[in-house]
Amino acid sequence: MEPTPDKLKDMYRTMWRVRLFEEEANRQAAFGNVQGAFHMYCGEEAVAAGFCAHLRTDDYVVGTHRSHGHYIAKGGSIDRMMAELFGRAAGVCKGKGGSMHVADFSVGMLGANGIVGGGFAPATGAALASQLRGEDRVSVCFFGDGATQRGTFHEAVNMGAIWDLPVIYVCENNQYQQWIPQSRMTKVTSVRDMAPSYGIPGESVDGQDVLAVSRVAADAIERARSGGGPTLIECVTYRFHGHSLGDLQEYRDKEEVEHWVKDRDPIQLLRTYLMERQQLSQDEDAAIQSDAMAEIQSAVAFADASPFPVDADIGKDIFVEPERPQS
Repeated sequence: MEPTPDKLKDMYRTMWRVRLFEEEANRQAAFGNVQGAFHMYCGEEAVAAGFCAHLRTDDYVVGTHRSHGHYIAKGGSIDRMMAELFGRAAGVCKGKGGSMHVADFSVGMLGANGIVGGGFAPATGAALASQLRGEDRVSVCFFGDGATQRGTFHEAVNMGAIWDLPVIYVCENNQYQQWIPQSRMTKVTSVRDMAPSYGIPGESVDGQDVLAVSRVAADAIERARSGGGPTLIECVTYRFHGHSLGDLQEYRDKEEVEHWVKDRDPIQLLRTYLMERQQLSQDEDAAIQSDAMAEIQSAVAFADASPFPVDADIGKDIFVEPERPQS
């Protein structure tokens, strides 16, 4: 399914919103305003934008420790996301989750996860719930290449396969497992090649090309929604910054990073595509970036003006009280 020019411009807008959010959050971290760990998504925006463009609000998404982009692309509030990073009560998780634990059920974001491979079971369980309820919701599980070496990956994908669950497993293969190249950690460097082991379709796509991501996403989501079961998709991408704050990236060649940043930026690749086809004007491009920047600056002001949680609320939102049968 080829996305329309308007759909592509929506994805372009989403990618700019994610990129500028991340860059501003990084700046705020330098000021000491971001509480706790922080992992930037810059360079991987085409994956979130390409998949979430085909999802409904009531579809489910489960993320990773690097999930600001997933939340924003799914329709989440940038104001509340920034407030969450600031540790404020107006944050999406009331300032208690921080960067790695964003959850907002109103847009189907079941949660980011600080545990590598921690999202497989919730995503598969959500898909099982959809199937049992007779709903046509789908679940998308984003994960990194390092998570494929966790037992939870194999257990969840196998369960999704044998029960034909409406779940899509999306590997954001940024080629580094924290500070170690993927090739040093596994003999099977193509995640797609793991799919036949579970009897499900597997795809590998250029994760910097949002058109390519959009095509495989549309097909996999439609397959899952119509009862066709899971798909394992590998999006080969690259993070432009270090693993987390303070990472000096001594394990990566500067030339390699410069190549990806200069020549493989997913935003600039889409910009060139649209402009070459006269589907995006210079004025439209400037307006998209200006609007996104204004939204981010407004989010910073919102977060900065929000109060911190009060100590008395520390024990709230931890457990759900079970429903008791009527006597």
